[in-house]
Amino acid sequence: MPFANYQSVADVARPFRIHVRRANFVVPHLAVLSDYFRAELDFTLREVPFDGSEAAACETLIYPFLREVWRPYLDALTLWSHQPIAYDTDLSGVPDYLLARRSPLGASILDQPYLLVVEAKKDDFVRGWGQCLAAMLAAQKLNDLPDQTIYGITTNGQVWQFGQLYGDVFTQDLRAFTLEDVDSVGAALHFVFAQCHDWVTQLYTST
Repeated sequence: MPFANYQSVADVARPFRIHVRRANFVVPHLAVLSDYFRAELDFTLREVPFDGSEAAACETLIYPFLREVWRPYLDALTLWSHQPIAYDTDLSGVPDYLLARRSPLGASILDQPYLLVVEAKKDDFVRGWGQCLAAMLAAQKLNDLPDQTIYGITTNGQVWQFGQLYGDVFTQDLRAFTLEDVDSVGAALHFVFAQCHDWVTQLYTST
């Protein structure tokens, strides 16, 4: 069924036999956020009614932050917006954003997804994580790489939560990173982007 039909992590864990853990795994990297981005974010937080709709939060907070952090990893990764993915009828849908290997066929060709981002609509992080884990599981099955870690983010634009799926174990980081400390959000995002980048470069330079 579509990702949106999963209401919680438990809705995914039960049928797919996923073990759920809570532990800190994000090791924040030094965030290098441009002055331009900081100024635009400050303007958004002061002047833009981003909490007026789900689309506004995506367009004015979530995507700009992901795009800013993505820049250093362009050589190996592509950031996609609202790109459908499907493993089968039980695991299909449209995550808000995903980070995938940069395809050798061109930037417009979707390759293996490594990071799935789902907006916590109406600040419902429980449902957001159900959808995100379903998308992470679909990516894991599509990639068919047993040693690969798939990352997930659920966010409302102001609060950012992180998870990872390795084998049949889903781990949710205990911490929530918030825009009260912009650098901490950037540092956490840089960690998962760097992990995905390292995977791509190690896997495809060794083969």
